[in-house]
Amino acid sequence: MTGSAKLPVWFWIVTIVLVLWEAMGCVACVMQIRLGAEAMGPVDEWSRNYYAALPVWYNWVYAVATFGGLLGGLALLLRRRLAATLFWISLVAVVVMFGYAFAATDLIAHKGAAQVLPFPLFIAAVGVFSIWFTNLAAKRGWLTA
Repeated sequence: MTGSAKLPVWFWIVTIVLVLWEAMGCVACVMQIRLGAEAMGPVDEWSRNYYAALPVWYNWVYAVATFGGLLGGLALLLRRRLAATLFWISLVAVVVMFGYAFAATDLIAHKGAAQVLPFPLFIAAVGVFSIWFTNLAAKRGWLTA
């Protein structure tokens, strides 16, 4: 079903929700990079020091995760198979980003797993879902080269 064939409405709904989700991630990324610790608002001193100690490459990985996901969503909106590759790049960047935050810092020890883990796990789950959904669309012939 390529070309001008009609796709189910739910395909467009899911795709638009993914694009909006990724766009919100991009806004958060830009705010963090532009405003630095000020983007965090009123937080404790430990959190400010944690953010200030993040390596420069961390922001680059954050940008790849968010903007890669947005490009993946836009590619899916345009029904391009490239979406899967872009979502994979985004997911790898998410794993690198949070892997560093959890393994190379004392974030979990300081704040506790219950406070720190849910949102990153949700982000990764959305990334996995994006890849699955794109592959489903490709298998059904809804995507073009």
